[in-house]
Amino acid sequence: MDLKQLAKETFDRIAHGVAGSTDPAIPGAPGPEPASLAEPTEPRPPLPPKADQSAPATRTATGVETGAPVTARSQQETYLTTSTGVRLRDTDHSLKAGERGPTLLQDHHLREKITHFDHERIPERVVHARGAGAHGVFVGYGTADAVCKAGFLREGVETPTFVRFSTVLGSRGSADTVRDTRGFATKFYTDEGNFDLVGNNIPVFFIQDGIKFPDVIHAGKPHPDREIPRRRAPTTPSGTSSRCTPRRSTTPCGTCPTVASRAPTG
Repeated sequence: MDLKQLAKETFDRIAHGVAGSTDPAIPGAPGPEPASLAEPTEPRPPLPPKADQSAPATRTATGVETGAPVTARSQQETYLTTSTGVRLRDTDHSLKAGERGPTLLQDHHLREKITHFDHERIPERVVHARGAGAHGVFVGYGTADAVCKAGFLREGVETPTFVRFSTVLGSRGSADTVRDTRGFATKFYTDEGNFDLVGNNIPVFFIQDGIKFPDVIHAGKPHPDREIPRRRAPTTPSGTSSRCTPRRSTTPCGTCPTVASRAPTG
């Protein structure tokens, strides 16, 4: 046996032993129980959290152990609740008409969660805080006449416009050169009303459901009390992540033929 083969076998044995002893957690892995779209008939607690959903370490900003219990910075009770105290078994999927249908406005938890997120005024958690914009004029080429009736897209129509380019996670004092997602927001002041167009430079967005957007932003933002950056899988204490499968479904009413289910769109 040559030295190269011997070294390879030795390395493989060491790697196999390390993998078997540490068993590292994989962020975003499926939950401990297969998901089901069946109509729930009995109340049950949320699934237990996975290994990568543990609470943050109870240390000071300089790394000193505080001696606080491990639950000091994690969820205190079994259930998450709404602002009115209603228990939530699932906070990761919005209510939809069918498995791949549109999101329903009757999902009060979705509207409450997004409303709380939109009204956050913690400076470290405001997204797109660093950016620059400019006023200008948009001139239509008329190439969309066959598929759209918007007046400002007709040939030769001039529309006052404002465009803003920004980073996503950086605070107001962050640099323009950091490795961060870039976003843009364009407002067209048309004769028929204001038209807003927003987007990021990401080919495929990284969440399956809009209800997870606050979670993924909070996962990327620094801690609001210590401003220490954190980069981890966007998860919630209910034991699910932004990449998990649906966990419940419900029927909106007795006369509607569609089934409203909390299911991912992709």
